[in-house]
Formats: sequence, C-alpha cells, structure tokens
Amino acid sequence: METLKTYIDIIIFSILGLMAFIALWCVIERLLFFRKLNLQDFQSQQDFDDAITENLTTLHIIYSNAPYVGLLGTVIGIMITFYDMGMSGNIDVKSIVVGLSLALKATALGLVVAIPSLMAHNALFRKVSLLSSRYQKDK
Repeated sequence: METLKTYIDIIIFSILGLMAFIALWCVIERLLFFRKLNLQDFQSQQDFDDAITENLTTLHIIYSNAPYVGLLGTVIGIMITFYDMGMSGNIDVKSIVVGLSLALKATALGLVVAIPSLMAHNALFRKVSLLSSRYQKDK
C-alpha cells in the first residue's frame, strides 16, 4: 500500500497528461488538415468522409474516459486514506479531510482533460458536417 500511496498521483497524472497531449495533437492535426483541404483531391464521398473524420474517434475516446481515469485516482486515494486511518487506529478529522481533498484532485484533473476535449470534438464534428455538405453540393 505504501508503494501505491507514493506513486498513485504520478501514475494518474501521467495518464491524464498523456491523454491531454494526444487530444491536443489530434485537434491541431485536424485544424491543419482542414486548412489545406482540397475537395477535388477525393474520388468519392466515402473517401472524403474517411479523410475528414480521422482522429475524431480518438478525441471521443479521450473525452469519454478521462473522467473515469480521474475517478479511479480518487477512489484509490480514498482507499489509501481509509487504510491509513485503520492502520493508525486514530480517527483524526484533519488527516481524513486532507486525504480526501488530495484524492479529489484526480477527478478535477480528469474533468480538466475531458471538457476541452469534448468541446474540441464537437467543434470539429460540426466542421466535418459542413465540409461533407459542401462536398455533396460541389459534386
């Protein structure tokens, strides 16, 4: 339990940091792709739709799962707090509140990753819908 107590914040924050980095990378890649997009480069609607929706699934996975990763960190933090209380034999309100507040930071970070990813996904999906309609109209 001591090893888990030492490294849980690093593990959860690293996972969420990686998710945030991948989400940012996907958004930037899509924006750059949309900037240089030429409708005449595509032979069919299916080819066009496949190209413009690339990486949107990755964003969807990130915004769907980041809160759960944060929640996992919170649950483990609460377990550690209760374990420490049980091992010490004391019920000290200060240590309980400090332990719980530290555990909740993982959920907050999960939401910090998920909410912007959701906003970016929805904005990019709207752009995809507009581009797809424009492609259908032009062809």
